[in-house]
Amino acid sequence: MATDSSPAFPTSQDPEIPTPLEPPAEPIDKVIKAAIIGIFLILAIGLIYVAKDFFLPVSLAFLLALVLSPIVRGLRRRGIPEALSALLLVIVALSGLGASVYGLSGPLTKWVQDAPSIASEVQRRFASLRGPIQKVIEASGEVEQMTKQQDVSAQKVVVEEPGLLTRAATGLPSVATQIGVTCILLLFLLASGDMFYEKLVKSLPTFGDKIRGVKIARDVEREISRYLLTVTLINAGLGVAVTLAMYATGLPNPGLWGMMAAVFNFIPYIGAFTGLALVTVASIVSFDTISAAVWPPLAFAGITLVEGQFLSPLLVGRRLELNVVAVFVAVAFWSWVWGLMGAFMAVPMLVTVKVFADHVDGLGALSEFLAARDDPGADAQEAQG
Repeated sequence: MATDSSPAFPTSQDPEIPTPLEPPAEPIDKVIKAAIIGIFLILAIGLIYVAKDFFLPVSLAFLLALVLSPIVRGLRRRGIPEALSALLLVIVALSGLGASVYGLSGPLTKWVQDAPSIASEVQRRFASLRGPIQKVIEASGEVEQMTKQQDVSAQKVVVEEPGLLTRAATGLPSVATQIGVTCILLLFLLASGDMFYEKLVKSLPTFGDKIRGVKIARDVEREISRYLLTVTLINAGLGVAVTLAMYATGLPNPGLWGMMAAVFNFIPYIGAFTGLALVTVASIVSFDTISAAVWPPLAFAGITLVEGQFLSPLLVGRRLELNVVAVFVAVAFWSWVWGLMGAFMAVPMLVTVKVFADHVDGLGALSEFLAARDDPGADAQEAQG
């Protein structure tokens, strides 16, 4: 009698009954990767914040090297050694900085010393608007007096804050050290010439990677240097225009306001509003009538408006225009991390990231996010041209 050799129960080898599948590990891997990236970013931000005395001058030196490297390369083609041209450029930059500080130290020191009297004068000019505010202050004072009466045993300790000049003198050694580190590192970077490109070619594995890496580095250097030089020239022209306008409207120390406008204009949006506020306060203090005090702020606002809305977009070009939100976040972040100097460097560093992302295939989404809103009209004109 034949016996059935088939198993009584189906096994996992039976093709008709599928084996249970294990849950995919991809979501878990993505969560772990995202957590690792987040932890790395937090640690990196903390390191940049804590070690700003090191990272700030190093970053500034690399940005300046991007701007000045094409000049050094052009002088080398004319027979001037790279070390000599680098030394001359650093000396010229330091001389310009020293001359600017020396020329503006007198008016700036006077304004800082007169800050209490200026505040009193502004309060006196706006005395008619102080009624509602004064009532709030008086009510707050009454509440504070009642609190003191309830707790007579409390002792009040008042710590006198140092003045602006004292704080500036205290931080002067640190600033001098950072300037020295920046200049020395900049000198080495410029004098090294094409050493970076030579190291890049040697480090990449294939010939195609070598060509692509050098092309990306050259394009980034060219775009960044062109952008920073263009913005610097625009801001210098803005400073001259503001100086002439303040002189024409009769505001004292017109050179101070022109230099302030040129420097503050490296900070988009915030710099222009800050300069306008300072010019308005100086105008109110300097003139006796409102009709005379209104002209310097109007002239300053008109010049910065023309520069920001027409001149800069025309000269910089749409390719390097940035997302307004990204610019504001970058300025806020770097000013928190590195203070005022970080605010000045925020946009150049953002442009550096944008240009680098334009040339790397895997960073297309970042480049698109940092770019300004597309203008269909401009794109159509560019396609026709």
